[in-house]
Amino acid sequence: MHHTINALTDRILAGEQIAESEAFSLCDVTGTGLYALFSAASRIKERFVGNKVFLCSIINAKSGRCPENCSFCAQSAHHTTAAPVYPLVDEEKIVSCAKEAEQNGSSCYGIITSGTSIGTGDELERICRAVRRIRRETGITPSCSLGIIDYATATALKEAGVETYHHNLETSRSFFPSVCTTHDYEQDVETVRVAKRAGLNVCCGGIFGLGENVRQRVELALTLRELAVDSIPLNFLNPIEGTRLAGARNITPMECLHAIALFRFILPDRKISVCGGREQNLRDLQSWMFLAGASGTMVGNYLTTTGRAPEQDWQMLRDLELDVASCCE
Repeated sequence: MHHTINALTDRILAGEQIAESEAFSLCDVTGTGLYALFSAASRIKERFVGNKVFLCSIINAKSGRCPENCSFCAQSAHHTTAAPVYPLVDEEKIVSCAKEAEQNGSSCYGIITSGTSIGTGDELERICRAVRRIRRETGITPSCSLGIIDYATATALKEAGVETYHHNLETSRSFFPSVCTTHDYEQDVETVRVAKRAGLNVCCGGIFGLGENVRQRVELALTLRELAVDSIPLNFLNPIEGTRLAGARNITPMECLHAIALFRFILPDRKISVCGGREQNLRDLQSWMFLAGASGTMVGNYLTTTGRAPEQDWQMLRDLELDVASCCE
């Protein structure tokens, strides 16, 4: 297996793309082979993305009452959880949180709303006004995650100054029916295509530990490669009481790192960030995510769970002697 890893690494470093069958062959790496895979993924990341770390932050701008039944989500109306429920926050709150995110060193700030899609009247206008102010008053790059959108909405966001649209596919097409049955996978794929057609960058990834297998993680990565997404957030399940996956087993730290490395091999020149669930799932191996091929992470709180203090992440990066990318990089 070490020979296979080295051969694939050399080809990727030379600018080639590995085949689907070769990507699936990396699912079988175990034991000490994983360390070789992590080292190779780190080389690939350095070659194509560099060693600077990209930081992002989010605001849960509208929480709860989502009609979708995603098995992991604390905001689904199909679940009874302690997650907060509130309508879209005001413009001032969105802008002030962007300023705080910038102070914490983030280069990207995501405005995220619960629900299948955003209302195209007052809600969209409020978000667009906030984005224009963020552009004027900060140096941070605004992004939005407003669910399934059409071309007109994507264009309005682009004209307001949104640079990136975030819309996760969550998992592979083959496993998606086990996660969500209230909308079709193709609707999510079409949203990615619509955002790209409107000239937006697309940030699109998923969440691991839902019950999918390693091959289905690779299947997701291959779909993202086909869609030519610009950046990939990787999340790990943090089981929430009241959801369908409340009793799910967290995947192991080495499984998490394996998944990160697989994505780096398949998507060598893309920004790959490790976001929700890293504290609970990677535990003492959190800093290893950069060795395994990650090029970024989320700082601050997540949608319905708290992250660790930004200073702890900054200390981790100082200890690793890694520089943080600025907003313009």
